[in-house]
Amino acid sequence: MSRITALDFRGINVTPKTNWCFLEVRTEDGRTGIGECTLANQEPLLEAEVARLAANVTGADARHRNRLARLLPHAPGGLVAATVLSAFEQALWDLAAQRAEQPLHLALGGALRDPVPLYANINRGANPRSPEGFAAAAQRAVADGFRGVKLAPFEPLVWEDGLSDTNRAAYAEGLARIAAVRAAIGPDVALMVDAHWRFSPGGAAGLIRDLAEHRLFWLECPVAEANHAEIRRLRGMANDRGMRLAGAESLAGLAAYRALIEAGGYDVLMPDVKHAGGIEEIRRIAALAQTAGVEIAPHNPTGPVCHAHSVHLCAVIPNFLHLEVQFGETEAFFDMVAGESLRFRQGAAPLPGAAGLGVRLGAGPHAPWKRMDRAWLDPRLG
Repeated sequence: MSRITALDFRGINVTPKTNWCFLEVRTEDGRTGIGECTLANQEPLLEAEVARLAANVTGADARHRNRLARLLPHAPGGLVAATVLSAFEQALWDLAAQRAEQPLHLALGGALRDPVPLYANINRGANPRSPEGFAAAAQRAVADGFRGVKLAPFEPLVWEDGLSDTNRAAYAEGLARIAAVRAAIGPDVALMVDAHWRFSPGGAAGLIRDLAEHRLFWLECPVAEANHAEIRRLRGMANDRGMRLAGAESLAGLAAYRALIEAGGYDVLMPDVKHAGGIEEIRRIAALAQTAGVEIAPHNPTGPVCHAHSVHLCAVIPNFLHLEVQFGETEAFFDMVAGESLRFRQGAAPLPGAAGLGVRLGAGPHAPWKRMDRAWLDPRLG
């Protein structure tokens, strides 16, 4: 009765800049488990990978999660394949908790915290994208009870373009946005800045010096993720100025995180349940990080299914810090799912009490995914 009968890819357009992608796993006992596989601008490849996976797992017993959803770091397919496999693993956990008639966090051994603390990523909710627009978005988040906000203020800067007028202007505008947000939220709200790998090591060192006066909680992804030696050096600079260094949102598998942990690269690791291999793989990553005193703050800037899985997961991780949410992008985040409410409560997420994940895609209608002619990030940035 637990055999898999179908895997369905669901790509849904929610804003002119945003598609969310989901994987539904159906079993012969009439249950449906769901995971999220959003990966911007890769929708055709995601759909093709779901079809390939379906050909291999249809007819298998969904209870055999360890065998069916094992992430192999050397396997072909890259981040697309890892993202689909992560969504499949999420969905199998949803099914397992449904069969056990208990919420997912109980299937994972029980919560260490309820509610789960959140911070607001205001990047897509800032309109206009002026310093004043970012400040207003940050104030809205604080008014909703969030005690931490994050912005990504430096587009279109890319260090490979050199000391161009465009890069100089983008850097100055980014610093102005950060200063405006800090002034708007006051000194007691945590402020985080996502640099989206835009800087060279030398440029990132200058950035850390320029940001010291704003008392950041963390600086995120200043340089390319593979540059372990420079990340470690920048971590020391950041720590000397009272801020953490965070990153590693797009890696897959324990082995990729092991290298960063052993290099002493980050104070905070940000594995994403959509990419890292799913729930169990992030628990392994978090356990290894804990032995090195490294905190975990999962990357979670996309849709409601990733958010729901992340809430259950974060409830059971001992070295968890706080969870990202995309604040103010679209009401579809709350409206497109049925089941328990995902609405934030004073900057936190209460744990669902229903069996399984607690949410499912609503009946719709849902607009099909759309090709984005211009990516949200410069393709050179990851």
